[in-house]
Amino acid sequence: MRALVLRDHLRYDPAYPDPFPPPGEALVQVRLAGICNTDLELVAGYMAFAGVLGHEFVGEVLSAPDPAWIGRRVVGDINAACYECATCRAGRHTHCPQRTTLGIFRRDGAFADRLLLPQANLHAVPDSVPDEMAVFAEPLAAACEILEQVTLRPTDRVIVLGDGKLGLLAAAVLRLQGVDLTLVGRHEDKLALAAAWGVPVLRAQGSGAGAPAAAGGSAAAQGPDRDVLAEGSAAVVVECTGNAQGFAEARRLLRPRGTLILKSTYHGDLTLNMSALVVDEITLIGSRCGPFAPALRLLQSGLIDPRPLISATYPLAEGEAAFAHAVRPGALKVLLDPRSA
Repeated sequence: MRALVLRDHLRYDPAYPDPFPPPGEALVQVRLAGICNTDLELVAGYMAFAGVLGHEFVGEVLSAPDPAWIGRRVVGDINAACYECATCRAGRHTHCPQRTTLGIFRRDGAFADRLLLPQANLHAVPDSVPDEMAVFAEPLAAACEILEQVTLRPTDRVIVLGDGKLGLLAAAVLRLQGVDLTLVGRHEDKLALAAAWGVPVLRAQGSGAGAPAAAGGSAAAQGPDRDVLAEGSAAVVVECTGNAQGFAEARRLLRPRGTLILKSTYHGDLTLNMSALVVDEITLIGSRCGPFAPALRLLQSGLIDPRPLISATYPLAEGEAAFAHAVRPGALKVLLDPRSA
């Protein structure tokens, strides 16, 4: 089969070995796959991954232990767990010590004609949800994970820092909770997408999405909006920039006994004032994969339509060009379509 393979460098392989499903696993024909920031980090050397990249996908089941799955359109939980250890039995399968992760850790991914996943990881896509929406199920599930981890009140001021793909989806999910929400980013076109969804937005200035514009200020906010970004103004900050400046700004915005949710991984180590976290009694939450069922319901209901985030779609054979597009300033979701010539 054809695949986009990372071994020291990214390359297109027109004759990659076909996958054969072991017991309990399904063979899935990939219909669309999305390039994520994690994929870009893997190409740069994160986790020293070698193999087929890609973990955001929608596909069609070719074979499965239960024949009822065959022919169905599916998305999939990317963490392939043992479902037998104490961690799995406790309901924490995404942290299974024996897990493999689609396109990220010890399991070939979705940038190929076909992929393998345990049948238990599959989620059927409703007929009314087109492929171009379904391919966002995995990152949208990650955004929904915030609500699994934190109880929000309508009076809470919640700030999302970063207007990249995940920041936009997180803001779209949080908008539906009725909180006092603001998305802070630095790209007018991306903020305009969020504003079209009804998300209040502010444009930051500087090198990070939450980087200070100047001493005493953090964004190009005027009038009443200035208070949104005042020091200690937020009950919850969702940090989606993945850079040290964004983390520092998130910490500045958070009130004592506030909650800082980290949705990004970071290059290198951060320098933290741990004493300040203790004194201010800050709750720090790491947040990654999330529940697919609510994500698919949001797509099916039309409450969230992520298609405006699609910047381009490339054939699988042009995967290297697709990655070059994905790293362009301002690019959002770049898709790969194995069905295209």
